[in-house]
Amino acid sequence: MANTFSQIYLQFVFAVKGRQSLIEKQHKEELHKYITALVQNRNAKMLAIHCMPDHTHLFVGFKPTILITDFIKEIKVESNQFINHKKWIRGRFAWQEGYGVFSYSHSHIDRVVKYVLNQEQHHCKKPFRQEYLELLQRFDIAFEEKYLFHFLD
Repeated sequence: MANTFSQIYLQFVFAVKGRQSLIEKQHKEELHKYITALVQNRNAKMLAIHCMPDHTHLFVGFKPTILITDFIKEIKVESNQFINHKKWIRGRFAWQEGYGVFSYSHSHIDRVVKYVLNQEQHHCKKPFRQEYLELLQRFDIAFEEKYLFHFLD
């Protein structure tokens, strides 16, 4: 839309169904490229992506031309289809229902990019459950345990 300007930075976090470790290292780069293309096709800018074996972080410069719920639903559905088409796992791959989305200011871009890109080192110190709960608490997001991702502790 002409004369419409925005600056929105969003971090999305979503998990593999059943929190299974199904995203193997040898497929990460190809999956990163595919999801980046999905993001760009929706007029958003990929700032950072990192797929852990059991969950994914996306940090995007977001344009309000699509609803956040539609954006992430489409990313998850199309990446599901991509992984299943590639037959990277035995059986059917699926993302868990739901996601976390967290907004940041322009001054936080470098810090969040580093955080997303350093997930491997980060998870050597902190499990995904703890990380996700800390994000919810830091952003003062009310939640009920029964609606959180299924965590394997």
